[in-house]
Amino acid sequence: MDTVNPLEQLTLDDLRTRTSAKWRVYPPDVLPSFVAEMDVPLAEPVVRAVTDAVRRGDTGYPSGTGYAEALAAFASKRWTWDGITVARTAMVADVMTGLTEVVRLVTEPGSPVVVSPPVYPPFYGFMAAADRDVVEAPLGADARLDLETLGDAFERAAASGRPAAYLLCNPHNPTGVAHTPAELAGVARLARAFGVRVVADEIHAPVVLDGSSFTPYLSVDGAEDAFSVMSASKAWNLAGMKAAIVLAGESAESDLARMPEVVAHGASHLGVVAHTAALREGAEWLDAVLAGLAVNRDHLAAELTARLPEVGFRAPEATYLAWLDCRGLGLGDDPAEVFLERGRVALGSGLPFGAGGAGHVRVTTATSRAVLSDIVERMATAVA
Repeated sequence: MDTVNPLEQLTLDDLRTRTSAKWRVYPPDVLPSFVAEMDVPLAEPVVRAVTDAVRRGDTGYPSGTGYAEALAAFASKRWTWDGITVARTAMVADVMTGLTEVVRLVTEPGSPVVVSPPVYPPFYGFMAAADRDVVEAPLGADARLDLETLGDAFERAAASGRPAAYLLCNPHNPTGVAHTPAELAGVARLARAFGVRVVADEIHAPVVLDGSSFTPYLSVDGAEDAFSVMSASKAWNLAGMKAAIVLAGESAESDLARMPEVVAHGASHLGVVAHTAALREGAEWLDAVLAGLAVNRDHLAAELTARLPEVGFRAPEATYLAWLDCRGLGLGDDPAEVFLERGRVALGSGLPFGAGGAGHVRVTTATSRAVLSDIVERMATAVA
């Protein structure tokens, strides 16, 4: 197993040989940090599992419950949570597919779906494509869930007369907040009071930094009729190897049973192989990444303080994302556009994240300290 920091093992020249979106959307003079990909070599157990499968010609359709079993074992060991019952799981192509299909199960066309912006932009696009109406319940000034605002949004959703859902991002993208048990219990109480079904995106669950912890939404009282969608893709950098697992709460099993069988067909067999190996054998590699991310979090904070003290930055508790408040720089609603044009650094624009996104950018911190320094240097150059 790797014992060195995986985030410091690849050079920019190594990374620019990759053909994924991160390294091909922009020309070579642009430093990319706009998409949630990690600049790491893959965990050796994943490489071995996928290579062995290809050598065997094991490249057919996915089958079985091995992925769900590996996730249950990981959850038990990592979070001391034994709440995953394999019989209440379903395999899907990826997390957004799973979230959308669950929303289709528990709501109807025209139903309200509540989100808490700033939040992962595909929540908006996928719900629009599913003919659902997004209702915003913005985060509080502290970037955490605002239960009073959420309750108001749930009340409005319930008043529509249609079945309603809430897309919970746990941990939260882009702010890096790891919701506490008390916060999640508050969500569950409100959801029960207003008849809103909670569907949790927990793709970043394994990526929780030192001093914080992950609480599975299905572990809180009152979440029995809720759903979670999990995947190994973010924690082990496997986004291009499609697979995810839908988890149903105890009283949501009958809803999950109505999911069309064809929904499972989108998962990649090699994705399932890779994700299963990551969950079963990749903990040591993940721990090395998490240690590196904690170092990077502090390094980015120091670089911003030194070069761009006007930029607001709350240290994330989870994810490998940094949500930067650039309003103090006077660059308008979309500072990412300015940083790209003047600094040749591609950051995530805050605008697609919904309410609270204007004037902000998102930076992916899963890279080397040298690259993080270069990102801040280019941002500083853009405003010099």
